[in-house]
Amino acid sequence: MKKDIYGVYGASGFGREVMPVVRAQLESSGVSADRVVFIDDNPGEGFVNGHQIVCFHDFMEIDARNRYVSIAIASGEIREELARKCIDSGAIPLNVIAQNVISMDDVEIGEGAILSPFVTITSNVKIGKNFHANIYSYVAHDCVIGDFVTFAPAVRCNGNVVIEDHAYIGTGAIIKQGRPGKPLVIGRGAVIGMGAVVTKDVPPGLTVVGNPARPLQRG
Repeated sequence: MKKDIYGVYGASGFGREVMPVVRAQLESSGVSADRVVFIDDNPGEGFVNGHQIVCFHDFMEIDARNRYVSIAIASGEIREELARKCIDSGAIPLNVIAQNVISMDDVEIGEGAILSPFVTITSNVKIGKNFHANIYSYVAHDCVIGDFVTFAPAVRCNGNVVIEDHAYIGTGAIIKQGRPGKPLVIGRGAVIGMGAVVTKDVPPGLTVVGNPARPLQRG
């Protein structure tokens, strides 16, 4: 009988952090670690941390019943391209949720999410496709998060916040709580810098830094 095969797309930094979480998640269901591989467009070394590295074409050629993929790439734009390629090829999105993640009441999370260790999602939260929440991040009550949003480590997203598609929230950033009926909004493709404290809406595509967060001045 054919067995399923599982891939972590991306064998560099974040992928190597995600792999142990995937392995633990699958081993708890009786899946052997040798059924889990790295997928990388530039395979290079044959193995990393005990797992084979294969290109996407070779992954799809492995004899298997089903193929599941977790995309461990920080860029939301690249993640969207790879997600489309995987789905078009028949691969199934894999949600990766660390064993110590806390998820409370009425939480909806889209396909392809990665929730790293020590992440907390509180109550009445809606999250779109391919969300990344790195270690020690949290999402508080009544937040709505779009597709391909990335939280770096230790992001603190307080209640009544809307984060639109492809936003990137840097390490240690704090997002002030909005109000019922008037959420704080971070626009599509906005970038919140490391350690920034966001106290008001951020327009789409804007990069903000500092405390309080202000537009990044380039020059």
